[in-house]
This record gives sequence, C-alpha cells and structure tokens, in this order.
Amino acid sequence: MAFQGSLKELPLPDIIQLVSVSGKTGRFTLTRDAERGYIFLKNGQMVHAMVGELIGEEAIYALAIWNHGEFQFEPGSEADRQTITKSNTNLLMEAARRLDEWRVLSKKVPSIEYVPELLTRENRHEQITLNPQEWMLITKIDGHRSIADIGRAVNLSSFDVAKILYGMITGELVQLKKKLDRDPDQQNGELVDLAARIRAVAEEFIGDSAHKTIEKHFLHALDGIMNGNGSHAVETMVIEFEKTASLLRGISVTEQLRSRIAEVRQLAS
Repeated sequence: MAFQGSLKELPLPDIIQLVSVSGKTGRFTLTRDAERGYIFLKNGQMVHAMVGELIGEEAIYALAIWNHGEFQFEPGSEADRQTITKSNTNLLMEAARRLDEWRVLSKKVPSIEYVPELLTRENRHEQITLNPQEWMLITKIDGHRSIADIGRAVNLSSFDVAKILYGMITGELVQLKKKLDRDPDQQNGELVDLAARIRAVAEEFIGDSAHKTIEKHFLHALDGIMNGNGSHAVETMVIEFEKTASLLRGISVTEQLRSRIAEVRQLAS
C-alpha cells in the first residue's frame, strides 16, 4: 500500500521511523519544487539515497533539512546498489544535528540560492589566512554562481559550502546577494541546450525503440520552456525519461541514466 503526504506536516525523520519499524522494503520519492530525491529501504533500513549529485549518507542529510515538499512511499521497489551502511538511528541523529546547525547557519546564509561575492575593504591591513577549502571556494566565487551552483562545481553539499562561507561572511571576506534574474532569452537558450543534451543521454541509454516517446517529452519540455515554466519543464521531462527507462530497461539502466543526467547538469551549471 502506497504512503504519501506533506513534508511540512510530517518531517522526513518521522516518516522514516514510521516505515522502518514495520520492516518494509520500498522507495521514498521526495519532491520539493523542481527538485526530486529518492530513499530506498530494505527490511526497514535505509540502504541507498540520492538527490541531485549527492548519493548515500550525504543525500539523506540534504533531504532531512527539507521543510516543505511532498513524499510518496512505494513498497516493494528495491535499490540495485547499496550506498548506506550506517544504521537508521545513527543517520537520523546526524541529520538532526545538521538540522540544528543549519538553523544557526541560516542567520547569515538565508538560502542556498544566494550568490556569494568577495568583499573588498580599502583600509584592510590585517593578514588574511585561508584554509584549503576556503581557497577552493574563493576560486569559484564569481558573483554569479549561487551557493548551490558552487557546491556542484566543487563536489560538496550545499550544507558544507554554507558552513565554510559562514566563517568567511563573519570575517567580512564574503557577502551574499540575491541571485539576479538573467535575461529571459539567454536563460531559455541555456535550458533548451540542456534539454537537448539530456534528450541525447536518454536516447543513448533507452534506445531507438523509445525514440518517439523521448521526442514527445522533449518537445513538451521545449514548449514549457518557451511558456515560462523553465527548469520545471526540464525536470518534468527528466522524470518521464526515468519512467520510460524503468519500464523498458529496468532499474539498473535507470540508475545509470540518472547518474549521467546529473553529470550533464553539473557541467551546465
């Protein structure tokens, strides 16, 4: 029997506890705006998770701080690999710790969609010492990339990037600004290019037998982009490609498809 609801009403740790005590095997699908994450359970234990480019434990921690969105549990759906070995108790305790830490971070980092930029002071004379992680972030700060974008570029979670930036903001080395809307034509062009690249990946993994289906969802995505639905239209196309891959090629190929699409998205960010 499927189990679904709102993350605002029932936080993820509570949801996991409810399902794990019954020893169920299945898959959670979590959605928040255009984002989508997955958690697989086997006999009540979390064994695999993914959201964006994150997999395993880091995906669990990222999903645990979602304070809105929807979830659905599909019993019987099994993961084709194991990326989590810790117990549910240890994972949820760490997730709770990070949630508490995020409440502190959010005082200076309101959203991972904010854009960091270097802060210059004419009369600064003191010596500045940066650790390797701070230097790594400095090289990616260009006044255009958001915290989430930088995380994808350096292969860190947005949470870890926010932690590093927190100290740099406190030290007045970095400030945050809201992400400015880009020129609509430029943004649409980038999304069309991304959709075309994802379509090519779908054709590679699913095969010629699904060409008409792939083309149909691609054209729907283009229509959505041109009508202002933007990234949501691309995300809908990806979901349909995953459904098609699962139906025609199975879970293993679907996982490979997701991984390759994530790579394409990271390169485009």
